[in-house]
Amino acid sequence: MFAFVANLGIAITKTWAAFFTGSGSMLAEAIHSYADSGNQVLLFIGLKQAQRPPDRDHPLGYGKLSYFWSFIVALMLFSIGGLFSIYEGFHKLENSEPLNQVWVAIVVLIISMVLEAAALFGVLREIRRLRGAKSLRAWLKVTRNAELVVVLGEDTAALTGLTIALVFLGLAAVTGDPVYDAIGSICIGVVLVLVSIFIAWRIRSLIIGKSAEPELVAEINQLIQADPVIESVFNIITIQLGPQVMLAVKIRLRSGVPVEEAVININALERRLKQNHPEIGWCFVEPDLYD
Repeated sequence: MFAFVANLGIAITKTWAAFFTGSGSMLAEAIHSYADSGNQVLLFIGLKQAQRPPDRDHPLGYGKLSYFWSFIVALMLFSIGGLFSIYEGFHKLENSEPLNQVWVAIVVLIISMVLEAAALFGVLREIRRLRGAKSLRAWLKVTRNAELVVVLGEDTAALTGLTIALVFLGLAAVTGDPVYDAIGSICIGVVLVLVSIFIAWRIRSLIIGKSAEPELVAEINQLIQADPVIESVFNIITIQLGPQVMLAVKIRLRSGVPVEEAVININALERRLKQNHPEIGWCFVEPDLYD
């Protein structure tokens, strides 16, 4: 909600500055901020819908809705943000006009950069809390948190776009050539397109169905192996479903364990797994003799 209010305020200010100065880069940034505002609304809808309880038609819940809305955000960033900025840049190249009062746009950009930097710092702080000792790059490779990946991509693109707009607007002001402003708009569009492709690629595997994070799978395996009644673990299958995980395990029990005792031990194991890892929403343990 903080990101939504901030982006909407920035978008309105950029729009005023774009029409006042006639800057294509500023208009591209305004459209980008409007797209970001809409994206925050979609992410909020996704988070709320993902919390709906399971029902007859969706026995594993609605957790993947957060991935769907995150993918829609990537499409919006690509189309409304990226492609429009590129189009606006080429349009300005063909019909370039002198800029008015460029200093107004520069002041707006600097203020926007401060606000976006604060938002990016907040996202990185939240990621730091989750990633632990892992580097940011390693966390991005394994995380199943679609919302943070999207917001990180958006904020990074926003700060990069603002920097590009500031540089090219400065060049246009110094040289008096509005072509630099048009080139800045095109560059901003290219950045947005690249970021949207990255986000879509990361969300794609989650929509298809991806396992839980490797650390969680390793901890689950260690907990199962420690059970004295279990002789071996044939297979562990996990599926990330939004904030929750579905777990299916096939095990071999030690010989001679009566059926009733085996059932009691399996139920106790399922309870331990959920107590140690509350993110496990569904747990299915199957005893067998062979894989």
